[in-house]
Amino acid sequence: MAIHEVHASGLEYLVLATELLQRARLADPEAGVWEAADLQWWWRTPRHSDAIDQLFWIDDDGPVAGVVLTDWRRAWGCDPIVVPGVSSIPLPTVLARAVETIDALGLEAVEVLARDDDVELRDLLSDAGFVADDHQSGITWMNAQDRPDVAALPDGFVLVDRTDTSTPHPMRRRSGEEVEARLLQCSLYEPALDLAVEAPDGQAAGYSLYWFDPVTEVGLLEPMRVEDAYQRRGLARAMLTAGLDRLAKCGARRLKVGYATDVARGLYVGAGFRVTSTTSSYSWSRPVATD
Repeated sequence: MAIHEVHASGLEYLVLATELLQRARLADPEAGVWEAADLQWWWRTPRHSDAIDQLFWIDDDGPVAGVVLTDWRRAWGCDPIVVPGVSSIPLPTVLARAVETIDALGLEAVEVLARDDDVELRDLLSDAGFVADDHQSGITWMNAQDRPDVAALPDGFVLVDRTDTSTPHPMRRRSGEEVEARLLQCSLYEPALDLAVEAPDGQAAGYSLYWFDPVTEVGLLEPMRVEDAYQRRGLARAMLTAGLDRLAKCGARRLKVGYATDVARGLYVGAGFRVTSTTSSYSWSRPVATD
């Protein structure tokens, strides 16, 4: 089957990245780091990377590999993605093209998140000058039928979703005023899965967003936050269990969430998720020119 290269930016990039990650998930139930919904969540705020040409390899059925570059401001993220067992474009080729693009764009700092069991990618990154840091994160999965019962909120707190848009979006403070408009551009975004907890005074005490992918039948949680003033009251557990229940009722067969802290890991494992892989961040910085 012939494969050709395509460059895409903006919403065209988002469509191809979504199709690529859906195809990767269908090819392997737990491989890789990201779901299509992860990249759609990243779309929530405008970034310099929206306008750059992203590289994809496409066959007659859609994308089989790609290089995703994301401007995180502190550094750029780089994600080389290959559909396992399908792509004839090998990972070394994808990463080599990623490095070429990084150089052509003149990026100063780049980070790649790699699974600790992905020996090939880790070795390729080391050979390309990327260095692993000490921080470790992880990925957890659960069968939807094993989800916990929905936990009750404390008295006076109310769970709301974005089917009622009469109040400003609670994520706007951290993601910008465009967050709701950007989310609505995403094919997997569903307002009924965009949850928040309102405190007795009407303030947003926490929020979480759940994504159902009807192609892969995976339900993803990304993000989850409880504001500092409302910690340790059971709000995260109540939101989590309510969101997982909604995902299952949408048709999700498997549920996924990543974690970056021990507190988050404890919450998800305590709810029944199992850690299936750990990940490390590899970073690269452009050498400083000397006279």
